[in-house]
Amino acid sequence: MTLPPVLQRALPFLRWLPYSGISFRADFLAGLTVALVLVPQSMAYAQLAGLPAYYGLYAAFLPVMVAALWGSSNQLGTGPVAVVSLLTASSLAPLAAAGSENFIALAVMLALLVGIVQLALGLFKLGVVVNFLSHPVIVGFTNAAAMIIGLSQVNKLIGVPVGRSEHFINDIWGVIKQVGDTHLPTLAMGLAAIALIWGLRKFAPKMPGVLVAVALTTTVSWVIGFEQNSTATLEQIMEPEARSLLIEFDRAESRIKEINDQIATKAAEQKQAGSKEGEPSREFVTLNYEMELLKLQIKDREDENRRRNRALRSFAFERVVSPDGKSVDFYAEGRLPAGMSGDGHRWRIAKATQGKLKLTGGGEVVGRVPEGLPSIGVPKISWDMLGKLLSAAIVISLVGFMEAISIAKAIAAKTKDRIDPNQELVGQGLSNIIGSFTQSFPVSGSFSRSAVNINAGARTGMSSVFTGLFVLLTLLFLTPLLYHLPQAVLAAVIIMAVIGLINFKAVNHAWHANKHDGIASVVTFLSTLAFAPHLDNGIMVGAGLAIGLYLYRTMSPRVAILGRFKDGTLRDAKINNLPPSELITAVRFDGRLYFANVAYFEDAILEAVAANPQAPYLLIVGEGINELDASGEEVIRHLVERLNEIGVVMLFSGLKKQVSDVMHATGLFGVIGEKRFFPTADRALERIYARSENVGDDDPLRRARTAG
Repeated sequence: MTLPPVLQRALPFLRWLPYSGISFRADFLAGLTVALVLVPQSMAYAQLAGLPAYYGLYAAFLPVMVAALWGSSNQLGTGPVAVVSLLTASSLAPLAAAGSENFIALAVMLALLVGIVQLALGLFKLGVVVNFLSHPVIVGFTNAAAMIIGLSQVNKLIGVPVGRSEHFINDIWGVIKQVGDTHLPTLAMGLAAIALIWGLRKFAPKMPGVLVAVALTTTVSWVIGFEQNSTATLEQIMEPEARSLLIEFDRAESRIKEINDQIATKAAEQKQAGSKEGEPSREFVTLNYEMELLKLQIKDREDENRRRNRALRSFAFERVVSPDGKSVDFYAEGRLPAGMSGDGHRWRIAKATQGKLKLTGGGEVVGRVPEGLPSIGVPKISWDMLGKLLSAAIVISLVGFMEAISIAKAIAAKTKDRIDPNQELVGQGLSNIIGSFTQSFPVSGSFSRSAVNINAGARTGMSSVFTGLFVLLTLLFLTPLLYHLPQAVLAAVIIMAVIGLINFKAVNHAWHANKHDGIASVVTFLSTLAFAPHLDNGIMVGAGLAIGLYLYRTMSPRVAILGRFKDGTLRDAKINNLPPSELITAVRFDGRLYFANVAYFEDAILEAVAANPQAPYLLIVGEGINELDASGEEVIRHLVERLNEIGVVMLFSGLKKQVSDVMHATGLFGVIGEKRFFPTADRALERIYARSENVGDDDPLRRARTAG
């Protein structure tokens, strides 16, 4: 069925028609299979992004279907993925506390920005911009990101708290120092999940290993009472240092609320102050200045509370219940008063709000997942944060799309389908935009779920529509079953998913292919680790270096003085030890002739002429010149004039059409003269020898008569 091009672009899913019963059955089963993997994976990736687990289900609902409907791949599985989730967390961590309402709002806003960037690139057919992120850079970044992702889950795997700081290495060191406090039931849950996923992947690859691990560990968690929660007030904390931190924490929270109220009041006053004759009034400017100062105060107090929260989470307590059961106190572990005994659990402060504390003394579980659909609404736009999020949105857009298009092309190589990168950008962009209206964070194409999709027999993108519908059923009816899912199991799911992303052989391959590519890959890897958790800085350094090294290579392309080889071909005289000609200096320039290398070209030509001063002819063999810009044209013009002054005739052979077109358009062709241009180097040499009767048959550049 052939559709008009406009309709194909606007409604690409119409290519699935006519839709047969065989395709329906295949897509239905594939969609169900992918959903069984997607539900637990999406919840794990939501937590990796710093969001409550159930936000992963929101991101696995509409975005999955929209990307399939408006993309160009029939089997690409879109949704939450590890690298994009980590980039989301690293971009938002400096701006808000993970899991807070502000953090969630910024994540949804980031999804909207990512979608707008991708959609704009697709509509304007700028998919080629992704080429600025070279494969070696992506390889280096992916290896570093996979290691960071895996290490970031270690604390959940062993059941110890970790604070977030500006340096990922400090966070990991903090976890290492707490290894002795490992919560053994949590570790057992995590290791059991890893063993199940690995074992089923190896010995029963057709079984949904992730789902089996989640179902079994959740059941065990419910049976043994894995979760232990308690609440307390400030007065019940008997450790002076912890109580002091909690008091300071509450004061800062109260002060933040007061400052926000002041900002709201001043904003109302500023609105009334308005402007006079198109210029802001003095009162308007003063109020604006005061609000900026108040915002700085908020940031300072938020930073202080972040540090306090980190310190509070490092405390471990023992709970003591009075004999009559009327009072409960929490003492620092190992500091119980004589004659008192704890309840056998190690308690930690999970959350502190206005003097009310939530403590956990067992393994952490997902907890209550809201039933029903996500709320639908326009994402909250924070204009103050727009500038800070835009650079992150661009990086996530490019990295996410590169991951998606690479997967789509790999699948297309098997299915023989045609992939349109620009249409795929439209699909990915729309999925993020529409997802942001239903509380989704940024999503992209998933390699693992796409592989599951095609192996399960998916024929069209309808399989992803079925996947989204199964996620919808989960949201409506099955969320209570997820309450007792251990956080350690979600950590295990992430760890097992990213292990496959670590591929140092690819870095080694890039090094052997081109040393500059290898350098870019290694530098990207190291800088991503060094900048963590700000991963976007790492990839920007790598991309900038790759572009810089490419420009460096093009600034000094290969220039060869040619000689006649014994088989009659023209080859590099220096490499093949060929003698120079007394009549002609033949030079081959391999590369674009543009502003960055015109000086190098000019120096190379003048050096070649100086090295063979008796030769009256200079032949530029131009088969390797792919482009000529205004700077290149100007240098050639000057060289022709300069060489004419010293009696050297400059000729050209084998110029490509795009180079000749520039010479014709600028008039350079006429200045040089039509008779100085030849289709091939041999034709040019024959004409020169025909004009030079005094040159013998033994001239080094002259073709042997036996060679034809």
